[in-house]
Amino acid sequence: MMENNPVLKNQRKKRVLFVCTHNASRSQMAEGLLRALKGERWEAYSAGTAPTVVHPAAIAVMAEIAIDIRGHHSKGLDAFRGIAFDEVVTVCDHAQETCPVVPGGGVRRHESFADPSLATGSAADILTVFRRVRDEIRNWIMETY
Repeated sequence: MMENNPVLKNQRKKRVLFVCTHNASRSQMAEGLLRALKGERWEAYSAGTAPTVVHPAAIAVMAEIAIDIRGHHSKGLDAFRGIAFDEVVTVCDHAQETCPVVPGGGVRRHESFADPSLATGSAADILTVFRRVRDEIRNWIMETY
């Protein structure tokens, strides 16, 4: 724990901003996962280049692994003006292509994940796609952070 570790106690948490187009699924899941898995060292945020609303299936598949993102809402990049980030990570190709320079953005990273909101079929089929993307993001976070 941070309080018991004198090395970590005096270090500022690093800040990362996850960006995708709509801030509806991938960036929201990445934010929730990083907070839950590595929150002792990282502050996670998310934004979209064209924000909409958080996808209900993203909320559902995160709840399956005991991460509650019901209180999250889609935000644009303007919501983070004046905040210095150690990293800005685009999690979709469109955001990488259209994302303006984020002031205080630090290191730029890109990791492309499929857009689960494009899934078709039954509700079960759609949840399967969201679970796959969630798990890909979780595995990437565990390897990267």
